[in-house]
Amino acid sequence: MQIAVLLFDNVTALDAVGPYEVLSRVPGATVVFVGERIGPVRADTGSLSLMADATLEEVPNPDVVVIPGGFGQTRHMSDGAVHQWLRSADTTSTWTTSVCTGSLILGAAGLLHGRRATTHWLAADQLDGLGANRTDQRVVFDGKYVTAAGVSAGIDMALALAGRISGDMVAQAAQLGIEYDPHPPYNAGSPAKAPPGIVGLLRASAGVILSGERDYSASPPRPGQRRCGLVL
Repeated sequence: MQIAVLLFDNVTALDAVGPYEVLSRVPGATVVFVGERIGPVRADTGSLSLMADATLEEVPNPDVVVIPGGFGQTRHMSDGAVHQWLRSADTTSTWTTSVCTGSLILGAAGLLHGRRATTHWLAADQLDGLGANRTDQRVVFDGKYVTAAGVSAGIDMALALAGRISGDMVAQAAQLGIEYDPHPPYNAGSPAKAPPGIVGLLRASAGVILSGERDYSASPPRPGQRRCGLVL
């Protein structure tokens, strides 16, 4: 079983790496990071690169497609190589999935029309314009399409998918293997739980969070420099 994880400049690293850590533990699975070109891809924080090991053309028929988000997503909202690959791969894939704003790419490619889907809470209203039926669930299954909410939800999505593919025992073994037992020090992981002031702060900064203040794909930041004033 081949699992293709898309990479693009200014991707959110955990959107891609979270599912990878889980799905790479599924028996018989081979995970490949794909991109429009082979080589390093700068993540949206600016100080980390991931490696695309194959081009889109080299992985035409993966069994599982994983589309991450990140503010580089905005460059893949119009038809082009990524959309063409997605639509073609989707014709034969067993599962087509996304994390965070990766669902906006799926929607823009025409794959979520009339389907239930989720995304990062700050981008949720954008799903409406892409023909999807927006929900605020953390992980949403609609047929073979699986979408996860923001960033860390990709781990939950991958565990749920691992259970569908290989059974509960395999998924639970993967969960234990990565010791995924979160006990965050704050109860602020969703807009329904976070203090109103924090929700308001992020809403006011939504443009920076979703589209990025600076593109680091060409040149990395100076040591200690962040892409914006918010550590997200």
